[in-house]
Amino acid sequence: MPVNLTVNAISAINAGDVNSKPVVQVLDIKLIGTTQERYRLTLSDSESTHQAMLATQLNNRVKSGRVRKTSVIQLIEYICSTVQNRKIIVVLNMETIIPECEIIGNPKVIVESNSGAQKTISNGASGSTVLSNNGNLSAQRSGHASFANSKNLSTQNSGNSMQNYPPAIQPAYQPPPNYKSHGAIMKNEAPARIIPIAALNPYQGRWAIKARVTAKGDLRRYNNSRGDGKVFSFDLLDSDGGEIRVTCFNAVVDRFYDKIEAGKVYMISKGSLKPAQKNFNHLKNEWEIFLETTSTVDLCPDEDVSIPRQQFSFRPISEIESAENNSIIDVIGIVTAVNPSVPILRKNGMETQRRILNLKDQSGRSVELTLWGDFCNREGQKLQELAEAGFFPVLAVKAAKVSDFTGKSIGTISSTQLFINPDSAEAQTLRDWFDQGGKDIASQSISRENMPVGSKNEIRKTVSQIKDEGLGRSDKPDWVTVKATITFIKTDTFCYTACPLMIGDRQCNKKVTRSGNSRWQCDRCNQEFEECDYRYLLQAQIQDHTGLTWVTTFQESGEEIFGCPAKELYMMKNEEADDTRFSEIIRNCLFRQFMFRLKIKEEFYGDEQRVKITVVKAEKVNHSAESRYLLDLISKFRLS
Repeated sequence: MPVNLTVNAISAINAGDVNSKPVVQVLDIKLIGTTQERYRLTLSDSESTHQAMLATQLNNRVKSGRVRKTSVIQLIEYICSTVQNRKIIVVLNMETIIPECEIIGNPKVIVESNSGAQKTISNGASGSTVLSNNGNLSAQRSGHASFANSKNLSTQNSGNSMQNYPPAIQPAYQPPPNYKSHGAIMKNEAPARIIPIAALNPYQGRWAIKARVTAKGDLRRYNNSRGDGKVFSFDLLDSDGGEIRVTCFNAVVDRFYDKIEAGKVYMISKGSLKPAQKNFNHLKNEWEIFLETTSTVDLCPDEDVSIPRQQFSFRPISEIESAENNSIIDVIGIVTAVNPSVPILRKNGMETQRRILNLKDQSGRSVELTLWGDFCNREGQKLQELAEAGFFPVLAVKAAKVSDFTGKSIGTISSTQLFINPDSAEAQTLRDWFDQGGKDIASQSISRENMPVGSKNEIRKTVSQIKDEGLGRSDKPDWVTVKATITFIKTDTFCYTACPLMIGDRQCNKKVTRSGNSRWQCDRCNQEFEECDYRYLLQAQIQDHTGLTWVTTFQESGEEIFGCPAKELYMMKNEEADDTRFSEIIRNCLFRQFMFRLKIKEEFYGDEQRVKITVVKAEKVNHSAESRYLLDLISKFRLS
């Protein structure tokens, strides 16, 4: 297809024009970079050539052959950045006009001098190249020298090469904007141009983005070889749907942490771009912004309704079965069951909360969603109250992590967001489906439901089955529910003195001892303090109709059994003259039935292996629910 290249396009781009859509030719393509593939192009407008860099999202155009040497392309979106004192055209979007054709015109290389004047380079018929600032081409020939006007020579050559091509309609060249109304402006004082998030790249100079904060992470403290520090991140979304994460460290945290609010729109500029760490950053952007001391973050007073409050890429639950482990996804479903929150001891010795619930959707599948930490108490408690009231809420989950630990399940991470009954088309469609019969349609779970998510899915065992079935002796712990009675409690050591200091957003909780000056000292935190905390560490014996066993109880389950904090019980026993109240509380706990949710795992004690049984939840028996369970069990035996 005959086509003209846009005359003077290279000069216009160098002068600052990024609004036109010129047609140019690709003269050369080179692959550069080792850690990250990038393509460098040589572009021509038939008179001049210039170096360009292809945005990585367009790499596939080269790999697929849609763009190759001598291709004629139209630049749709681009910027001109200065890299190491050289201007580079960064191509952000383009279209291929002709996949391959002969070289058009007689293009010359434009070189920009330190003074800003442009020089041209062109090959003479024979001899070496000479540069001239006034636009004339000087060609030295053997034996004599001849001078010709480079502009005329270029026009003549260009005309001979283009004589077979009829003229094409090209977009008019728009001169770069000036700042007359602002008075005299120095080179670096011009206002930064607002660009889409998708157009950000490290080769740009000054830029600004206008975007909404969709998520704000917690302030985290860290310690490494370079010392202590603090960091927080927040996610941005602009009107074009581009997303990017912004991270602040140390002194920059002090400037911006209190200023950033989720849901607000900000104008941000003067940050540096670095490759995103995909292990911690799930957003669909290869870059991440790091704010610096010179960065600016300005709140936009008038909220921009063109920027959505959140952006989702929902996947049906049925597709989670084939999702990669540790991948990050968005999902929406109906909450059909909510498990109570239980304390979990992490490998680092810190305690956190876990709550498991079930989601189902129109795909005919259901999945377990595990809530961790604060999610258990905020959204988790509200979801439990709604489910117990008979109203099954719609839950949209932004950035859930896929796990194959129990079949396929999903869980929350620090950047996860939960939206209960969101106002969206997807949520309304799901609600209509569920209310019009979806609630009666059986769903197949893609999770191996070995954790109780409601009375129907509890793994009920007797005390004797724990030993007879060898529970806890595999690589992974067993989680079961046992209905049993407390028959004995060790009261000499039912709690311990704990460190009350906070490490990040968690309490230390390590055992502390008295120092010489009657203060408490924590070896882990290497600090002293006036008051310590008291936490349950209780050994008790439980029994059912099949046998008895010893169990260990920690803080939350200890409070559930005794009905009071460990410190209060400790003061009754050790500080009061009469320990009658203490003895009465212990007696009231004996021979009472509880539904014990147990974690059973074999551990080493010295050189000996023992099965340790830990109480993670102790609930008073709900006799109505227990009667229904027993009747259902009798019905199953009759059918068998």
